[in-house]
Amino acid sequence: MTTNEIKALISLLDDPEIAPQIQGEIQNMGEAIIPFLEESWEETLDPQQQQRLEDLIHQLQFEGLKQRLRVWRDAGAQDLLEGMWLLNSYQYPDADLQALNRAIEQLRFEAWTLLRSEMHPADQVRVLNHVIFRNHKFSANTQHFHSPANSMLQRVIESKRGNPLTLCVIYLLVAQRLDLPVFGVNLPNLFVLTYQLADQPLSFYINCYNRGVVLSRADIEHYVGQLGITSQESFYQPCSHLDIVRRAMRNLQVGFEKLQEPAKAEEVGQLLTILTEEPANDEDDEE
Repeated sequence: MTTNEIKALISLLDDPEIAPQIQGEIQNMGEAIIPFLEESWEETLDPQQQQRLEDLIHQLQFEGLKQRLRVWRDAGAQDLLEGMWLLNSYQYPDADLQALNRAIEQLRFEAWTLLRSEMHPADQVRVLNHVIFRNHKFSANTQHFHSPANSMLQRVIESKRGNPLTLCVIYLLVAQRLDLPVFGVNLPNLFVLTYQLADQPLSFYINCYNRGVVLSRADIEHYVGQLGITSQESFYQPCSHLDIVRRAMRNLQVGFEKLQEPAKAEEVGQLLTILTEEPANDEDDEE
């Protein structure tokens, strides 16, 4: 369709008798039509028409996000930054993946300048703690723990405040780019990291919600015991990037529920369902 034909089609949304049919045609055109809808929104002074256009734009963006999330899942869910960016784009459709990448790369570079090849793992962690928590002042958002913003990587990087998972994600992304053996660990009610050397007994845990404090397995066992639940080996072992993004989705869903925004919570539930479905390549993904 030409630009004039697209604009003429959008103008028909004013007619209540054919608006549902026109909405269907517009949705079939996909995200490419969004700039035209945004232009129409700016040109109209009718609040009802503006709301119709906003709803259409959101529906198109949401369907596009679901498709991109399926592609990420089916590709193996290997890129953690991309997965967190996709979640981020639910609230911020214009979020720039490259901008997030540059922010992580800046942290990596600063840490790299301080690391030495002969450093003990504990000293490597001290370097990361210094860069992330002291120099850049990332910290726990204790006042608004369940805020949806805590699950948005873009907002956490901007505000320097996050929940246990997003703070761990930033730390983990930096550590992985430095080739450090750091991985996520799915604890009940708390997300932490583990430093695990392959084929060596040395391992410990990192609590990013407490400025990177180092914990032993005994500390984790004590924490689980305090919760009064049965200990599981998965509480001490690395989890996948898919697990991390799933948990971030659950955190976001809970945040919207606590804000009494059931429509958003339901939509995030749909995104979470995509990450729990069987991939299109039929590879089994076990939690």
